[in-house]
Amino acid sequence: MKHRIVVLGAGYAGANAAGRLAKRLHPADTEITLVNADPEFVERVRMHQLATGQDLKPRLLTDVFAGTGVRVRIARVTGVDAERKTVALDDGEIAYDTLVYALGSAAADSGVPGVAEHAHHIDGKGSALRLRARLAGLAAGGTVLVVGGGLTGIEAVTEIAEARPDLEVALAARGGLGAWMSEKAQRHLRGTFERLGITLYEDTGITRVGPDGATTAAGREIPAQVTVWTAGFAVHPIAAATTLEVSTTGQIVVDDTMRSVSHPDVYAVGDAAFATGVNGTPLRMSCASGVPTAYRAADAIVADLTGGTLPGNKIGYTGQCVSLGRRDAVVQWVTPDDRPKDSALTGKTAARLKEIICKAAAWSVSHPTSMLPARRRRIVKAAEPVSV
Repeated sequence: MKHRIVVLGAGYAGANAAGRLAKRLHPADTEITLVNADPEFVERVRMHQLATGQDLKPRLLTDVFAGTGVRVRIARVTGVDAERKTVALDDGEIAYDTLVYALGSAAADSGVPGVAEHAHHIDGKGSALRLRARLAGLAAGGTVLVVGGGLTGIEAVTEIAEARPDLEVALAARGGLGAWMSEKAQRHLRGTFERLGITLYEDTGITRVGPDGATTAAGREIPAQVTVWTAGFAVHPIAAATTLEVSTTGQIVVDDTMRSVSHPDVYAVGDAAFATGVNGTPLRMSCASGVPTAYRAADAIVADLTGGTLPGNKIGYTGQCVSLGRRDAVVQWVTPDDRPKDSALTGKTAARLKEIICKAAAWSVSHPTSMLPARRRRIVKAAEPVSV
């Protein structure tokens, strides 16, 4: 009987895990099923581009995995029974011998009143397209407020300001702009905000969102016809509803092979996993963590099924990459445990590097059982893993 491997989620982590498994396991011995709610692979790192009117290349999962041996099932996951080894879907049920859980994360309102009712998100294709339609309906002089000073917020606000210079665009950050970055990177960020005319509210917590703007912790009203919420992400709640051991964040607790510490037939990758890297530092939610954890889990499954050996965990970081519109960016070089170095790459060169990395990430999904071309592999190798 074939060993049944079920992968839940076809984002960067899930799609790469399925592809790597298909490349390394013989179809006569294993059956790999990839379950995803959307029929297309979504380049999540480009949602700010989609929201501002840019079109992305469609990638149907059935086309991507055609001829690889991976069976694609378009369905929504509604539950996991880790004792019965079954997954409940909106169109039935599927059983597994090994499960790879990669359902990822979505925008979280952090308990702030009004976010769910009045704010837009860019955590997926649907939400990005809704924001796109709303922005398209704004007349010149319209006001947009982006809440959240992390990488997602910075990318969103600069993309909107560049695409729509006729709008009044602002960013509200709980801390200082790019406070975790080096002085060089922070200077470049501030220069970019000035160039794009972005109003900056630093050290500003938002306590309420309404239809016409947001209220700060100090009681100040910031007017906005459109509010974009990027102030946090939360994992899919399904794992927390199972008997799997999860962290306080709802992520599945895994060992250094991405295997569940409570259920050895379950692996978690990407945002869904509470995992540590080479030096024991918890990995952050990012594409930079997703792809390496996917490879790690796939290699561990292959080793387990074939009796092979698995190298030590070497997942670490090299940089954080943030786009500032289409022709500008910052690549902040970091230590393996994600602490900023003094050096950073800025401007057009940084933008070109990020674009190469984003294209390479999409290429790896679009060609699941192939190897990245040598030239691009050398460039990406020098910079990966990078948070995008």
